[in-house]
Amino acid sequence: MHDTLPLLRQIRFPEIRRARLDTLQVNLGYKCNQSCVHCHVNAGPHRTEMMDAATLALIPEALAARGLGTLDLTGGAPELHAGFRELVRAARAQGVRVIDRCNLTVLHEPDQEGLAAFLAAERVEVVSSMPCYSAANVDRQRGEGVFDLSIAALKQLNSLGYGQPGSGLVLNLVYNPQGPVLPPEQQALQADYKRELRAHFGIVFNDLFVLANMPIQRFGSTLVSKGTFDGYLDLLQRSFAPHNLPGVMCRSTVSVDWQGWLSDCDFNQQLGLPLGTSGLRRHLRDLLKTDLQDQPIRVAGHCYGCTAGQGSSCGGALAH
Repeated sequence: MHDTLPLLRQIRFPEIRRARLDTLQVNLGYKCNQSCVHCHVNAGPHRTEMMDAATLALIPEALAARGLGTLDLTGGAPELHAGFRELVRAARAQGVRVIDRCNLTVLHEPDQEGLAAFLAAERVEVVSSMPCYSAANVDRQRGEGVFDLSIAALKQLNSLGYGQPGSGLVLNLVYNPQGPVLPPEQQALQADYKRELRAHFGIVFNDLFVLANMPIQRFGSTLVSKGTFDGYLDLLQRSFAPHNLPGVMCRSTVSVDWQGWLSDCDFNQQLGLPLGTSGLRRHLRDLLKTDLQDQPIRVAGHCYGCTAGQGSSCGGALAH
């Protein structure tokens, strides 16, 4: 696999600093029941990296110590971690909003019976990748048969109240482009998704998040192999929108890897870039006593992926 970090380090990006920390985004491990082309963590069924019990136990402590309002759980498939449900219960008991970055097909795994009902009972917000409302496009990006399994999972979530008006059970979908292009306008694409999924499958959801693909890991390596890396970086830089800078997620979110090490964002985590600009690695246990507000954020060329055009974050477009 091609290492894109040396190329990204050559590109300057405006300096930014942290605002008040609100969200802890935790990668519980790289094991996943899928291997998607656009996956920036190279997750898959054969990955074995998973957070240990001692590090997992620090998460509720950090949430309380910093007074954080949101726990955002990612992977791999975070639900495949043996401590996933216990962690969710602990965070919800503290009144913390919990987001599960769910790939939908994990609901059909043999050892995940009752997962959807558990998420509903704990009122966990579900954010699910759904790269298209067309079977051919989804299966091309995520694997044969994934579309049908995803539709079945969405119907299951809908039956529990997810996405239904007045239920309070939030179901959001995520769109990633299938190549080195910027995603389309979020509101227009959301309208298309809602119309097509309801008309053909009776499926409802709350919002669609459109995310730009980051030129790192599996996707970045593919760009290098195809000779399109420089062109994509040029597109991101040419599309830079300064008004997106105040809203980038790294200002209010800290990313935690499966070993407990901190980064400014999930993408920096995958590039091996530690939190801040000092070069010193900081651990989740340090967050128990350290306030990050106003500290500088480590930036490089990939950061243009979050600020190009309408902007991109784990919560979708920054400009609405």
